[in-house]
Amino acid sequence: MSETMEIIHSRRSVKSYADTPVPRELVEKVCEAGTWAPCGMGRQSPIILAVTNKALRDRISTLNAAVMGRDADPFYGAPVVLVVLADKSVGSYLYDGCLTMENMMLAAADLGLGSCWIHRAKEEFESEEGKAILRELGVEGDYEGIGNCILGYPKGELPKAKPRKEGYIVWAE
Repeated sequence: MSETMEIIHSRRSVKSYADTPVPRELVEKVCEAGTWAPCGMGRQSPIILAVTNKALRDRISTLNAAVMGRDADPFYGAPVVLVVLADKSVGSYLYDGCLTMENMMLAAADLGLGSCWIHRAKEEFESEEGKAILRELGVEGDYEGIGNCILGYPKGELPKAKPRKEGYIVWAE
C-alpha cells in the first residue's frame, strides 16, 4: 500500500489530547497542506485562522459550546484550533473549505498529530462575538465558518477503525 493510502487508512478523529504544546513548525506544515487543497476554478476561497493563543482558543471554544448547548470544551483540550472559513461569494466555497479541512487532517496524521473536525464554525462566526473576533484579527469579507480542525498530540491510543459499510461503492460499469 502507498504511504498516502496508509495515512488515509490510519487517520482517526482524536478526542483526547496531551497537554504538550505543538511546535509552530508543525502547525505551519498542517496549514500549508490546507492551502494546497483543490479549490473550484483555483479561486482559493478559504482562509485558515491558526489559533495557538490559549485565551482566543478558549473564547472560540466557549462560542462553540454555546451553539452546542453544553458547558464543556468541545475542542477536547486540544491546544490548537485551525478555523477554516471560506468566501461566500465563491460558488464552491463550502466544498473548497471541506477539502482544506481534509488536507489538514491528513497532514496532521502524517506528522504524528491528532486532529478532529469540530462542527458549528458557521454559527460561531455568524454570532456578534465571532464577528468581533474576525474584526480583531483584521479579517474582512463575507466569510462563512466551515469547520474547526483541532490539533494536538493524542493522549492514549488512537480509536480503532470501524468497518466500512456494505454498499459504500456502487459500480456502474
